[in-house]
Amino acid sequence: MRYLLMTAVAVLAVTAWVRADEEKVPLDKLPKGVLEAAKKRFPKAEAVGASVENDKGKFVYEVQLKEAGKTIDLTLTSDGAITLIEQEIDVKDLPKVVADALDQKYPKVTYKMVEVVYAVKDGKEVLDFYEVVVMTTDKKEVEVQIAADGKIKREHETKKDAKNTKDVKEKK
Repeated sequence: MRYLLMTAVAVLAVTAWVRADEEKVPLDKLPKGVLEAAKKRFPKAEAVGASVENDKGKFVYEVQLKEAGKTIDLTLTSDGAITLIEQEIDVKDLPKVVADALDQKYPKVTYKMVEVVYAVKDGKEVLDFYEVVVMTTDKKEVEVQIAADGKIKREHETKKDAKNTKDVKEKK
């Protein structure tokens, strides 16, 4: 019995440690510095949601903003330091080399989402990659991370329901 109890406790401890699920957080429950940093960086944007995640023992916050109809997701530390910015853009705003690489790899697709992703270190924002979700002609949804030089960094098929995503622009 004692062995069984110890095993159950160990399994729960490992499961809790490995699990890094995001949990929604009301905006008024965020640490003060988190929301202040988001508003300072994007003063015209409206905060519409937030979540927290335990990443290797440290709390990481994501604040979702809306500005001019576009989504901006900020990842911040608990003291308000921005570490990542994911900003929705229009397909037409992709650099030509990126758009051409996507057209070559995924011709005749429907764009579902297009973002520019900036890594932030010591307060400096550096373009990391573009993240694009496309619906292929055979109805597979693929998420592609592509560098500014047009080289694909990562791609994978998503399991999202194609009916529940909005079209950004259909390629011809």
